[in-house]
Amino acid sequence: MSVIIKEEDLIQSIADGIQFISYYHPVDYIRHLARAYEREESPAARDAMAQILTNSRMCAEGKRPLCQDTGIVNVFLKIGMSVRFDTKRTLQELCDEGVRRGYLNPDNPLRASVLDDPLFARKNTRDNTPCILHVELVQGDKVDVQIASKGGGSENKTKFAMLNPSDSLVDWVLKTVPTMGAGWCPPGMLGIGVGGTAEKAMLMAKQSLMEDIDMYELLARGPQNKLEELRIELYEKVNALGIGAQGLGGLTTVLDVKISTFPTHAASKPVAMIPNCAATRHAHFELDGSGPARLDPPSLSEWPEVHWAPDYNKSKQVDLNTLTREEVASWKPGQTLLLSGKMLTGRDAAHKRIQDMLAKGEPLPVDFTNRVIYYVGPVDPVGDEVVGPAGPTTATRMDKFTDMMLEKTGLISMIGKSERGPVAIEAIKKHGSAYLMAVGGAAYLVSKAIRGAKVLGFADLGMEAIYEFDVKDMPVTVAVDAQGTSVHTTGPKEWQAKIGKIPVAVA
Repeated sequence: MSVIIKEEDLIQSIADGIQFISYYHPVDYIRHLARAYEREESPAARDAMAQILTNSRMCAEGKRPLCQDTGIVNVFLKIGMSVRFDTKRTLQELCDEGVRRGYLNPDNPLRASVLDDPLFARKNTRDNTPCILHVELVQGDKVDVQIASKGGGSENKTKFAMLNPSDSLVDWVLKTVPTMGAGWCPPGMLGIGVGGTAEKAMLMAKQSLMEDIDMYELLARGPQNKLEELRIELYEKVNALGIGAQGLGGLTTVLDVKISTFPTHAASKPVAMIPNCAATRHAHFELDGSGPARLDPPSLSEWPEVHWAPDYNKSKQVDLNTLTREEVASWKPGQTLLLSGKMLTGRDAAHKRIQDMLAKGEPLPVDFTNRVIYYVGPVDPVGDEVVGPAGPTTATRMDKFTDMMLEKTGLISMIGKSERGPVAIEAIKKHGSAYLMAVGGAAYLVSKAIRGAKVLGFADLGMEAIYEFDVKDMPVTVAVDAQGTSVHTTGPKEWQAKIGKIPVAVA
């Protein structure tokens, strides 16, 4: 006998699921991060973890996004062959309607990040559709649904290689992870797919990320097969690289490593690796014809009693309204600052438009002289918010614009997420500037430091517009100083050496 799934039940379940994962971390992630926080010995990494955990609790309580990048939606459907859908629409249309409804929810509007025409127009679809849909027919009379939202920070660090059959997976992973930088916001997890074909390996890597994080339990009971042995080996060796939370150097870079395999051609060894970030977002539910899915929120008791707050004794307070080049040049690598006053914002699209305007000799809509720019694309505000979650975006995307901004606009400092590449570091050193890092995965916490927000230029770019933020005690770390010293280089080197010398507890 067929089970009938009403179209409204699928649509509403996906919409509810999208809202749910925007503000609730999976419980397994919280538990593992809490354990990692307790044993972290690097002060910088521990502080970053404290911000992530505090942000997570705030999002759960306030039902606002964990990260400003609310992702592109991935939907995985396993449809029982006894199931019929009561609809005249395609599955893609049904899932897209669920995405649309979830992202446009007035109580918690999510940032639309999907662009139509990736090559040319790159026009925002305004509702985050279409989603990426995968469908599998299986035995049974239910619909198994997995949804995930993948932000650019982690998704863009995806790696693929067609290894020779005799090549070592471990060697490839250990060689590749340092090339990913820290824009994927560790501590997170790695999903690895091995075998099949190129696209199958990618799909397995993506799907493995939605498995429960169970490394703590695996380490406690010990491995029971070769695949579990390999997972533990990679977990320990990746962490021994010393990359640490946010790439600042520390004991924990990954909380788990997942590996999925599939038979492959005798001459092939396709390997894909995709990270999940500190704002990992996914949910799993079933539809059986009885109505929309019910998603039970985690208990607040699952969160550790970690409540990050500004440290006025340790951190230097900086007035952005009177900031000078001399003061910027005095900042030291790893120094923590609390920023107050007015800053500007701008991301890829704004920088490209500035570049075009400067090339044409056109005046810019704002004066950047002695100003600081924050690389951010915020979520729209609700209620009494001046701005929604506003965490930093990956700064390396702005590297190619850095010399231009420092030389031609009067800009004196920048704020973003994770490391800067050699082109940007050379420009920073040349102009005596500095780059400041805010914690990725703490977007709601960061937004609480923003007391005013208004658009000053390029309003048509939406979240990519130039805003002026008025901030109070916004926490940042000096990641690159005026001499070009980068903590994302020195920190991991220091902790890789320490990990080689000290026992690293796994529980």
